[in-house]
Amino acid sequence: MQRTLLLAKIHNCTLTEANLNYIGSISIDQTLLDEAGILPYEQVQVVNVTNGERFVTYAIPAIANSGAIELNGAAARLGIKGDRLIIMSYGQLTPEEIKSFSPTVVIVDDKNKLLEVRHYDDLLGKTIT
Repeated sequence: MQRTLLLAKIHNCTLTEANLNYIGSISIDQTLLDEAGILPYEQVQVVNVTNGERFVTYAIPAIANSGAIELNGAAARLGIKGDRLIIMSYGQLTPEEIKSFSPTVVIVDDKNKLLEVRHYDDLLGKTIT
């Protein structure tokens, strides 16, 4: 049996643009994708901390080190520039894989510049803000 677990998240990033007339998805700075281990076109769940919206879409790369986090297409109606988001990817792991697995947490500043990459094993008992 496999179980679905959090693989990675980009925590508390800032929405930089909402492009309604663009083919749907979420554009994410390539540097942040790489650090989180999220692949282009991989399914992600997006949580808008500002307004409470939660939705599933897929990631597309934006220019590395640009700080871009952009909602595209219909998803653009679910946030406005400046909203705070959490972007998460999930995967299926076997019980054996779960024993040694720890999700990756990418922490950014208010301009979406990489501050730190952590793992949940490092964060137990600590609060991410």
